[in-house]
Amino acid sequence: MSAFPKLLIDAADVAAQPYVVPICEPPKRREVTAAPSIHEEQIYALVHQLFFRPESAAVRHVGFAPMDATTATASLCLEVATALTEEDKYDIGLIDAHTDPVILQTQLQIPPPSLPLTTWPIGPRLWMVPRQSWLADARGRRVTDQNLWRLRELTAQFDFSILWCAPVSWLTASIGQACDGLVLVLTANQTRRLVAAQIKEQLRKAQVPLFGTVLAQRRFPVPQGLYRNL
Repeated sequence: MSAFPKLLIDAADVAAQPYVVPICEPPKRREVTAAPSIHEEQIYALVHQLFFRPESAAVRHVGFAPMDATTATASLCLEVATALTEEDKYDIGLIDAHTDPVILQTQLQIPPPSLPLTTWPIGPRLWMVPRQSWLADARGRRVTDQNLWRLRELTAQFDFSILWCAPVSWLTASIGQACDGLVLVLTANQTRRLVAAQIKEQLRKAQVPLFGTVLAQRRFPVPQGLYRNL
């Protein structure tokens, strides 16, 4: 039985972001010889729905925050960021906005640069933004307005930014206010609906835009190849 996330983003209303310049054209998938997996199709659908919905205000800089501390989201953030690069005309920032003791580039097994840099390329038009570029206290025990201003400054350097965020907390809410908003990552057979509803309401009261939810770690009972024929 194979396991992979099923990515479903809710049709949440997107708050107006007057400082964001709209991008009208969604990314086009490059020509590939092999058919994309269901997982890849879901990632692409998530990117298209989140960043290129024509009926909504433009969204550029989004944090992905899990509901549960045990839910791994680093790979999801990298996959979303990589999908955004497929048009080959947008610069994408992958930003470590977490407080995990293991930093993002270590989580993703990305070798660090030989010299300390604020950002460095990790793929075609894809850039890593390490935690220390905006947060002196890597554990996130103290986040100042100056830190958040620096985070906004870094995201503004890219056409799109994907922020790897900690589980929902006061820090996550602050980061959600420093970017365009958040996507909550729920865990199949683990996240309780009532808790998710409470968190959603808390973010609303904190005036943090919530673009929707992603369901991760869902298992399918039949082989992946059969789903295209259902």
